[in-house]
Amino acid sequence: QVQFVESGGGLVQPGGSLRLSCAASGFLFRLYGMMWYRQSPGKERNLVAIISRGGDTATYADSVKGRFTISRDNGKHTVYLQMNSLKPEDTAVYYCKVNSSSSAFATWGQGTQVTVSS
Repeated sequence: QVQFVESGGGLVQPGGSLRLSCAASGFLFRLYGMMWYRQSPGKERNLVAIISRGGDTATYADSVKGRFTISRDNGKHTVYLQMNSLKPEDTAVYYCKVNSSSSAFATWGQGTQVTVSS
C-alpha cells in the first residue's frame, strides 16, 4: 500500500537549516508530482511546496519562498525539503503527499516534527 516515511526534523535555532526527507513506497513514484505540507498546533494543515514528477518545476507557499527548496530523487523514491533561514513560525509537523486527488493517496505518514526555537 501507499506509504510515506518522513524524517530529518528536529530542534534548530532561528536562522538555522534542516533537510527533510520523505521515502515513498507502494506506487510508481516517478509518475507523480509530490508535495510537502505542514501543520502547527491548533492550525490547519497547509501546503508548503509542490514538485513536478520530473523535478523540473516547483511551486512554493509565499511564506517559505526563497528559503525552502523542494527536490526529488526518482531513483530513491524520495522527496526532500531543504529549509534555510528558519523562523519560529516554521515550527510544525511536516508531511509529504502525492499530488493527486485520488483516494488511493488519501493516507498520511507520521510526519516529522520541526521546532525552531532559541
